[in-house]
Amino acid sequence: MAANYLHGVETIQVESGTRQVRLVKTAVIGIIGTALEGVVNTPILVSNERDFAQFGANIGNTTIVDSLNAIYEQKGTVCVVINVLDPAVHKTTVNNEIVGIDVAGNLYLAFPQVQVASVKSLDGLTTYNLGDYSVDNSKGIIHAVAGGNLPINQGTITPQVHVTYTYADATLVTAADIIGGIDLLQKRTGMQAFKDSYQQFGFSPKILISPVFSSLNSVSAALIAMATDIRAKCFIDAPIGITPQEAITGRGALGTINFNTSSRRAGLCYPHVKRYSAGTDKEVISPSSAYVAGVQSRKDQENGYWWSLSNTEVLGITGLERSIYAMINDPNSEANLLNEAGIITFFNSFGTGIRTWGNRSAAFPTDTSAKSFMCVQTVSDVIAESIEYFSLQMIDRPLNNAVIDDILASVNGFLRTLVAAGALIDGKAWFDKNKNDIAELSAGHLVISYDFMPPTPLERVTYEANLNINYLRQLGLGNTNN
Repeated sequence: MAANYLHGVETIQVESGTRQVRLVKTAVIGIIGTALEGVVNTPILVSNERDFAQFGANIGNTTIVDSLNAIYEQKGTVCVVINVLDPAVHKTTVNNEIVGIDVAGNLYLAFPQVQVASVKSLDGLTTYNLGDYSVDNSKGIIHAVAGGNLPINQGTITPQVHVTYTYADATLVTAADIIGGIDLLQKRTGMQAFKDSYQQFGFSPKILISPVFSSLNSVSAALIAMATDIRAKCFIDAPIGITPQEAITGRGALGTINFNTSSRRAGLCYPHVKRYSAGTDKEVISPSSAYVAGVQSRKDQENGYWWSLSNTEVLGITGLERSIYAMINDPNSEANLLNEAGIITFFNSFGTGIRTWGNRSAAFPTDTSAKSFMCVQTVSDVIAESIEYFSLQMIDRPLNNAVIDDILASVNGFLRTLVAAGALIDGKAWFDKNKNDIAELSAGHLVISYDFMPPTPLERVTYEANLNINYLRQLGLGNTNN
């Protein structure tokens, strides 16, 4: 019976038919680290290089700006950044630093991001006030005010003063700060704040990194747990300075590094890379995870998330922390032995440039199934999550043949689209009566089954060579001379 009385005519709109299944964003990178400026313990969206400025100067042992530069050298992308450096907590006080005054009236402190407490003469008898100077807190520069009482540099003798100040100290950030949790205000902190990304932006990062910190066992374990929670992958660095043997040994119980995992969510990166630093005007050693993450994002954007990141030239680096012997046809080369242990490394041979090398997650070699290929796991994640988000519009509709047909038509249409794009060999969804008994259906529980198969990377090619002596019969056939 109708819910209300009507003596007349009405029209009821019936919604049926296929709905679009939207793809999950796979190229979004999540960075957890330190920056001198920027909101603390809050996901910050970065979509172009102009957004880098909000994190302050790329100095003071910070990690976020370096990571962004490494990623954007591969290709511009969207990043979700969490800064855990809190100047109110991670701070160090410098007492009576002796600072000279240059001819322009500038005093350069040893550290940036400062709060100046006092400026005094060397003998301590004179204290200068803000009428005598101004402070560029972010850069750590004091400027003498014209007409003030600070001594003037005449170009012959450099006047000096004592400065006491507090600065934001990135070296005080701990693994606990990176891992995070729930604070007294019930706010997520550290990498736990990645769980707020979907509510804020409509998507979650699918590639997680924490350069410098991820070489710690506690942080790498937390990154894997977070990647599992939000259906992402993470790239983890080996500690700096280890050998290939130590990296491989680290995969087992007797290892002493953070590589003892069999997670499909983890990509193990070794070794560190070399890059040019404009600040020091020399080569420096940097974690490779940011560069590998940038390569993964670039492949997702340019080729598709079903492509492996392996065998892709890395941009913006000048070398490797240590040479890795790589030869395409030598199973005993260091590059191959590292891959055999489930470690992503680099291939650098004559004329090749430095390339990422390795298709497998840390699940390999314990798990030799197709899902140990990182790109196959990504396809599985994309399908599952895309279908789940699509299903929101189906929830609470009457459970009848119409809604089942709508779901099947939409999901099968989505799978056909992936087949056409090259992301799948094939796939289909169906309603299995054996998995949908009356009791479950009466409780409003519907089971839809689907299967699929992505293309696996061409990891190995075998040529079978045969010496065929019968070809010798062709000798002399073209010779007509007696």
